[in-house]
Amino acid sequence: MELPLHLPQSDMLKLEHVDMIREGRVILSDVNLQVKEGDFVAITGPNGGGKTTMLRIILGLLKPTSGQVIYRSGGVPVRRLHIGYLPQKNMIDSRFPVDVREVIASGLLGVKGLDDNTRCGMIEKAVSMMGLENHLHSPIGALSGGQLQRTLLGRAIISEPPVLVLDEPLSYIDKRFEARMYGIIEELAAHTTILLVSHEMSTIAGMANRHLIVDRRVHECTASHHYVRTGCDD
Repeated sequence: MELPLHLPQSDMLKLEHVDMIREGRVILSDVNLQVKEGDFVAITGPNGGGKTTMLRIILGLLKPTSGQVIYRSGGVPVRRLHIGYLPQKNMIDSRFPVDVREVIASGLLGVKGLDDNTRCGMIEKAVSMMGLENHLHSPIGALSGGQLQRTLLGRAIISEPPVLVLDEPLSYIDKRFEARMYGIIEELAAHTTILLVSHEMSTIAGMANRHLIVDRRVHECTASHHYVRTGCDD
């Protein structure tokens, strides 16, 4: 699966000398990273290597022990970026009494200037893209793992954010929807800056233009075949 080439432009976010230490354990050490507009960054690394922690620092959900995160929009420094986020499923309390439509619609909270018709149209588009029309009013506790994952992805993309952070988006997705998921990611990559963590790198690697290994530090793989586990030298 190949994407149309589009050259990365100005910096959107930068991590400078970021450390994260929790209960005396070093989770991230001196992480430096620049992400440019239009990048598709595929991220892998060992369990416990700090991948999710790095994403949560980028999102502003965690404050690093030291270092800083710098955001830019159109080349101009800003306090925050509008970032869509798909967390790992195990970070969601499925007992919370909300249905599929409510979860997806919550991705529009804070988006200003939308009339009711526009809002409803965006919800319908996201629901359709995720193939959840028959589960619109199902409580999230009644969903399968794959259905919940699609619901959370719908919430992440509904507002068409300029940056999308996806943490294991293929987890729990059944094989029937997997090809469609790749197609959705491919479509998003044409106009969205993406940071994606996945253990399923065979297809993702061919879509991304950058490949990182996170294991306390960040190492960028430049191997031409983009297979991150065996193609990188230290």
